[in-house]
Amino acid sequence: MRSRRERQGGIKGIITLAMSGQGDLLAYPCTFPLKVVGLNTEAFEQAVREMVRKHLGDILVEYEARKSSGGKYLSITATFAAESREQVEAIYRELNGHDLVVMTL
Repeated sequence: MRSRRERQGGIKGIITLAMSGQGDLLAYPCTFPLKVVGLNTEAFEQAVREMVRKHLGDILVEYEARKSSGGKYLSITATFAAESREQVEAIYRELNGHDLVVMTL
C-alpha cells in the first residue's frame, strides 16, 4: 500500500508538475527570490549580479549575501519582480551553466 505522500505525489510530484509545463505554481508577475550558492569570492558575486542584470535589465533587484558558517561559501539571494516563467527559467539556465555557481534554489 502506498503512503499518503506517495499518492499525492509529494514534493517530487510538485516539482515534476512544475517542470513539465503542465501547471505553474506561481502567478506572474510575482516577487521572486532567487538563491545562488558559490565559493565566497568577489568573482562569484560579480558574475551573479552580471547574469541577473543581463536578463532583468532595469528591473529593481534587491540582493542579500550571506557567508556560510565556515566562510567558504556565499549565498546570494536576488529578489525581483518576475514577469514570466520563461524569464525565471532563462536566468536559472545561465546561472547553472556558470563554473562559479555551485547550486541554485
